[in-house]
Amino acid sequence: MLNHSIRSCKRMSLSTLVHGNLKYFSNYTHQLKWCLCGQIRSSPQKQMLKNIRVYSMHSDQRRQRIVMETSTPKIVINKNKLDKTESIEISTKNVFREKVDPYIKLARWDRPIGVYLLYWPCSWSIALASIPGTVPLTTSLQTAGLFLVGAGLMRGAGCTINDLWDKDIDAQVERTKDRPLVSGAISQKQAVGFLAAQLSLALGVLLQLNCYSVVLGASSMLLVVTYPLAKRFTNYPQIFLGATFNWGALLGYTAIAGQLNPWICGPLYMSALAWTVVYDTIYAHQDKNDDARIGMKSTALTFGEHTKPALSAALSCSVLGLAVAGYNAHLEVPYYIALAAYAAHAGRQIYTLNPDNPDDCAKKFKSNSLVGLIILLGILGGGYKQYLDNRQNNRGKEDLSVTKSCVFG
Repeated sequence: MLNHSIRSCKRMSLSTLVHGNLKYFSNYTHQLKWCLCGQIRSSPQKQMLKNIRVYSMHSDQRRQRIVMETSTPKIVINKNKLDKTESIEISTKNVFREKVDPYIKLARWDRPIGVYLLYWPCSWSIALASIPGTVPLTTSLQTAGLFLVGAGLMRGAGCTINDLWDKDIDAQVERTKDRPLVSGAISQKQAVGFLAAQLSLALGVLLQLNCYSVVLGASSMLLVVTYPLAKRFTNYPQIFLGATFNWGALLGYTAIAGQLNPWICGPLYMSALAWTVVYDTIYAHQDKNDDARIGMKSTALTFGEHTKPALSAALSCSVLGLAVAGYNAHLEVPYYIALAAYAAHAGRQIYTLNPDNPDDCAKKFKSNSLVGLIILLGILGGGYKQYLDNRQNNRGKEDLSVTKSCVFG
């Protein structure tokens, strides 16, 4: 009788304790059964929680505890793995930002507009040289691809040379004071090494062309190295930039034809030079106040209040030169429609230009990439029929020796 009373008392107190600790799981239908030994057994109607065991532990007859054991949640393990992955990604980003990104900014590869403007005259020249149909289309496309790579490398090299010459000047100009050489992200020695790497790769591209083109391309290096100095001694540095930047208008033609056609390449080169004066004068208006303060020269300062008439004259020279080149290449009506579109687009640029608004100048400058595409499409459209006829006549008679590499051919 006494034993029965003690067992009933234990069962009541333990049941109260268990129900108190399991009140948070009341949504689950679960029945508890009691063994005569005092342990709890759960009814398997529904599992209350996975990986949970409920049992009593007896330290002595006066004290009982409920212990709930759970395995380590899988989500914690996954989170630890995720933290490690995020740490690796953050570390990679930091390495890129500190080691690679300054070189990209030094070469201005993060701003590809300069590559486009350098490449378009090359593409015009290649397209014009291909119209006689003396080489297969694949050769023209391969040459165009080489020139695109070369444009990226030479534009980066030109920017590196410019920053090496202008390190002290850039520090005094608001727009350029954060460039890698000025900020110290890249040392002068590192910049020279980077320049050597770019020029070496560009030489590798140049050596893929015929010997005439290799000599012609190499002759441009004097301009490439010295044009950044023009703003120190001439009021028209944009003309020097145009002479350097548009060398591809000559080089592209010789890469396909093996020689220059002065009646096509001469007007094409001069028109591209005039076009450069238009867009780079607009660009120079962003820095004209700083340039005037530190004594640098530019056509933005030279033209001053007469910027719009001067740019209109340069645009007229550019359109006229392109018209003469197209006439000598026997291009048809689509080409002249493209020239009209170019004149309208650039004319609107000049008319709506606010030379005292840097944001407007930057926007107008960048839109000139569209000009290059318009002219290229005009050449392709104006010479398409002629090209097909010439390819039909020259099929099987191609002389690919003129396009062979001077070194690797």
